[in-house]
Amino acid sequence: MGSAAWKILGTGSAVLAGLVANKLVSALWKSSGREVPVDPTDVEETGWGEALAFAALTGLAVGAARTAAQRKAAQYYIDSAGHAPKAKDA
Repeated sequence: MGSAAWKILGTGSAVLAGLVANKLVSALWKSSGREVPVDPTDVEETGWGEALAFAALTGLAVGAARTAAQRKAAQYYIDSAGHAPKAKDA
């Protein structure tokens, strides 16, 4: 496996995990009987607390899912290629 394979595997898994986590949080939010605050500038319909709580939950879920997916992708890469993917330049 090469650099291009890692870019596709690492980025693809992170994007997919983020999308799934976002959908999951939205579904859980709706199941609690609340409307998902789609537009943060809609100050008449959504209060500060609700908007911030939804943003915090979404951010936590997406961040955790992306991290887990990239770690799993890196382990798969290591198992397949026999070495770790090269780190990004800082």
